[in-house]
Amino acid sequence: MTPAPPPHHVVDALLAICLEEDLGGAGDLTSTAIFPVAHTSSGRIVARSAGVVAGLEIGLAVFDRIEGDVAATPLVADGSRVEAGTTLAELSGSTRAILSGERTCLNVLGHLSGVATSTREIVDAVSATAARVADTRKTTPGLRSLEKYAVRCGGGHNHRFGLNDAVMIKDNHVAAAGGVAEALAAVRSSVGHTVSIVVEVDRLDQIEDAIVGGAHTILLDNLRGDDLRRGVEAIAGRATAEASGSITAESAAAIAAAGVDVISLGWITHSAPRLDVALDF
Repeated sequence: MTPAPPPHHVVDALLAICLEEDLGGAGDLTSTAIFPVAHTSSGRIVARSAGVVAGLEIGLAVFDRIEGDVAATPLVADGSRVEAGTTLAELSGSTRAILSGERTCLNVLGHLSGVATSTREIVDAVSATAARVADTRKTTPGLRSLEKYAVRCGGGHNHRFGLNDAVMIKDNHVAAAGGVAEALAAVRSSVGHTVSIVVEVDRLDQIEDAIVGGAHTILLDNLRGDDLRRGVEAIAGRATAEASGSITAESAAAIAAAGVDVISLGWITHSAPRLDVALDF
């Protein structure tokens, strides 16, 4: 089932910025000079490489915001695996409008599909385990809602959306507070019992303080091999065990096999290679 897309107001605001960036005040000088208003064309958006689609209807919504009638019909659903050469959508209508919106549409579609494809790669790598794949806050500024939607299209899960929806005590919090126990005590005195609390640890001797202090999730940062397994054993089901830090498609399976509940990765949003998509008349 296709995940719920980002709210309309988020998409509308983003597309308005993207189109303003590309068209400015003068519009598409090339297409306006070559084609009269009444000129029409038809084309198709094609995946030139295999991957997972995300953001197709978001990208096609660009054409609703450009002067000139364009009929845009998606042919696959977000979350679908496609092979190279697959037609993703068909377009027909004003040549000027299609060409004016082409790059913005393809930029959105290619980037989000790249995020979904990278996410699915990790999901597939850990499929023999019970570990879930999650994103982080390492997102492109302004695109967080869309990139996290793409992660869901790839079969992954969302970590917190921002600083305001969960407590996450990281290394700098611990250093400034004087320790894990001190940071947790301050948090516990300030937030309600329904707020999720994550504590990042990079040493095994910090785990017990985190659990005793009431952490719901222990993030084992950059622990590998025997240290990671000992970390999971020390948590012993008393909190969610999460692994993070420089995890790749090649290392994900072994990390998941150590028994963690969640693997979180920043690169699936901030550095995912875009899916090669094109518009062919």
